[in-house]
Amino acid sequence: METVVVGMSGGVDSAVAAYLLKKEGYNVIGLFMRNWDSTVNGEDFENPDNICPQEKDYNDAKKVCETLAIPLHRVDFIKEYWDYVFKYFLEELKKGRTPNPDMLCNKYIKFDLFKKEAKKLGADYIATGHYARIVKNRLLRAVDLNKDQTYFLADVTVDELKDVMFPIGNLTKPEVRKIAEEQHLAVATKKDSTGICFIGERNFQKFIQNYLKENKGPIIDIKTKEVIGEHHGLMNYTIGQRKNVGISGNTERHFVCGKDLEKNILYVTIGDEEYLYSDACLIDNVNFISSTHPTFCTAKFRYRGEDIPVTLEYLENNEILVKYPSKAKAVTPGQACVLYLGEECLGCGFIKTVYKNAEKLWYL
Repeated sequence: METVVVGMSGGVDSAVAAYLLKKEGYNVIGLFMRNWDSTVNGEDFENPDNICPQEKDYNDAKKVCETLAIPLHRVDFIKEYWDYVFKYFLEELKKGRTPNPDMLCNKYIKFDLFKKEAKKLGADYIATGHYARIVKNRLLRAVDLNKDQTYFLADVTVDELKDVMFPIGNLTKPEVRKIAEEQHLAVATKKDSTGICFIGERNFQKFIQNYLKENKGPIIDIKTKEVIGEHHGLMNYTIGQRKNVGISGNTERHFVCGKDLEKNILYVTIGDEEYLYSDACLIDNVNFISSTHPTFCTAKFRYRGEDIPVTLEYLENNEILVKYPSKAKAVTPGQACVLYLGEECLGCGFIKTVYKNAEKLWYL
């Protein structure tokens, strides 16, 4: 009997993944990862209920494993997560960029360190509750496109995806919840986790102030060049952001469209969204999962973004010039550009420079 070690998160997706694998006849072992400790990492909150609820998640994972009659092991990756994910997250914020820690977590923790720990437990395969599919060594979008998570898996190497299973990739979210209810799993109606894992649903700005000093500066209307407000540190804003920009007394529709790190300026556009659009970007640190390296494909510039038709120009130093003549909104340095060919996720690179009309956007 082959052994599969399942990453148990305490949520409904990993619970159903474990159930399906056991139903198929595998020897299933649960493994819970603890990646964050608010006390160890120096956070100070008045309300202890605001602390990242990993202990609650662990207890939920235990209940599921007891129901399924499978063992549950636990491993701490707190130091490794800090070193490989959180430090990078903070450094990118200092540079005025918008990092994606969930992608780093998949690359360095879930499909590297976790996989090595699973092998110690005798794993032939590892499995997670990601909405994605692997067919003939190709990473494919999930059947439920609204839940598809291939965007977050695009920086995982092809070798790291070997011996990996995504049991719920062929199911929709309602189907997953129905299975959980039918099997009386304790997490059947548990709310999906949202936001960055170590922040959860807490206020982003308050969380970041525990690690990066607030450095206030002017908010400038990019069109009129007038100062119209004061920002609370460039790390708190991302390109395209409209909510919580902090322009008091201004009821017009305004968007964050740029940052000047040297002068500590936050640029916004009011009413005119043209400043948010670009038609090309340079991506670096490219990771190809697929052996197919096309000239034409589509790209996603953010998780919930639409698929944009692009052309790829392969350069030296593992860089690609991505062109999209139809234009795209809020393409942001630091974020991932994930490439697709139909339903196959080819891989990704990280946005380094953004262009419009063959010129670098000066305000990014």
